[in-house]
Amino acid sequence: MNDLEAFAKLVQALEPWRQQLVIIGGWGHRLHRWDSRANLPDYQPVSTRDTDLAFANKAPIEGDIKQALAQQGFKENLSGDHRPPAAHYTLGDESNGFYAEFLTPLQGSGRKRNGETDATMEKAGISAQKIRHLDILLIDPWSISLHQGNGFPLPRRMDVLVAHPLCFMVQKLLIQKNRSAGKRAQDVLYIYDTIELFAALLEEFNAHWTSRIAPALGNQAEEVQTLSLQSFAQVNDMVRNAAQIPVDRKLSPEQIQATCSYAFAQILRA
Repeated sequence: MNDLEAFAKLVQALEPWRQQLVIIGGWGHRLHRWDSRANLPDYQPVSTRDTDLAFANKAPIEGDIKQALAQQGFKENLSGDHRPPAAHYTLGDESNGFYAEFLTPLQGSGRKRNGETDATMEKAGISAQKIRHLDILLIDPWSISLHQGNGFPLPRRMDVLVAHPLCFMVQKLLIQKNRSAGKRAQDVLYIYDTIELFAALLEEFNAHWTSRIAPALGNQAEEVQTLSLQSFAQVNDMVRNAAQIPVDRKLSPEQIQATCSYAFAQILRA
């Protein structure tokens, strides 16, 4: 089973909740390519075998997602000592298979009233991990149509929600300090590739930043400005490492730095 077939099974399992779950992470970025406004590149997206799905933790979600996943062949795998345990939902071999994880925003101190780590929650039968800076990815998601014409073996066209590309990039900056060097480099490549996909929308992204994203972030909007400058003011090790990741194209660190620096200057300007 290839990754498009596996993803199609996930989409079918989650059909009743398509308006409540936002696809983020690597698969969200991959699905951006099927938006009509994207400048479709000739290289392959960064590969990932996991699908991250985000939801607002205070929003009501009815039904049993775990059962729906099981009906499509997904198995629940639990880990850790949290209550409920962290979980991912695997299709195929656990070590090499395709899997889904559910995420929801972490608010407050990160501790429950009893002093335990506030790391997970149960919703609609599944266990979701609580992650900081996730709420930005739930703002104004885009709808992407999936069907056999763009490679997904689905019985009919299905629309799914994906993180807004601008929110996707902003969140990558905000989580930077909590990521390993390898993950930071991968995130820079995600940012660069997103800019390439939607270079024609920089003016639209600036308007969206001003009207929606910056107000939602509050004081963190200034942090995003600072992080963009720190990340792309000059070529650094993070950018150099990002340039070495692709195997099907040649990228220079200077190209990544200049592109990202220019794009964020346009997007984040007052």
